[in-house]
Amino acid sequence: MSERPSRTRAYWSFAAAIVVLAAVWLTMLVGGAGELDRRIYVALYAGHRPALVAIARVFTFLGEPTLLIGVSAVAALLLWRTGRGRMGLVLLAVTLTGRILSEAQKYWIARPRPGLEPHLVVVKTSSFPSGHATSSMIFYLALALVLAGHSRWRSAAPAAAIILSLLIGTSRVMLGVHWPSDVIGGWAFGLLWVLLTLRPAEQLLYSDTATDQTALS
Repeated sequence: MSERPSRTRAYWSFAAAIVVLAAVWLTMLVGGAGELDRRIYVALYAGHRPALVAIARVFTFLGEPTLLIGVSAVAALLLWRTGRGRMGLVLLAVTLTGRILSEAQKYWIARPRPGLEPHLVVVKTSSFPSGHATSSMIFYLALALVLAGHSRWRSAAPAAAIILSLLIGTSRVMLGVHWPSDVIGGWAFGLLWVLLTLRPAEQLLYSDTATDQTALS
């Protein structure tokens, strides 16, 4: 009797999360590059603090979209070799499609990069959303959810993935190549994409587990 109300609450919680994330993305798109964005940008910019620049570059490297695509391909291969091939395919598909949609947004929106301070790393594309924030949120969170599963790390692993993505996104503002709204919009879209894609893929994950169990028996 209690299962149906629980499912209903879960459904509405999921729907509310989707609406909130979409609203955050839209707010960052419409209201970005304004006075508040400028103030936060100036406060976080690390151009005159070499130690912070070095740290920011490390986190930026960890969020390099091309790097994450390569790592997701390696992770997919390792999952396949351990008998969890469908999990690997889901991880790779979510990462690749998220990256493609992120780039599509950049070309469609075409927001200029901030020019208040010198850029401390080379950039070539438009500003919104941050590709590093988007790709890191998608890859690290999806990887954490796939690997943690129902283990004792099922809460800690996604939390750690989100924290890492937050640090990666912040590094882009510190390096002067993104408005804060670009980064927040990237986080929102990345999290939204993971929620929308991994949930429908749940059946694939369970069927993959069932296949593994059948093979073992």
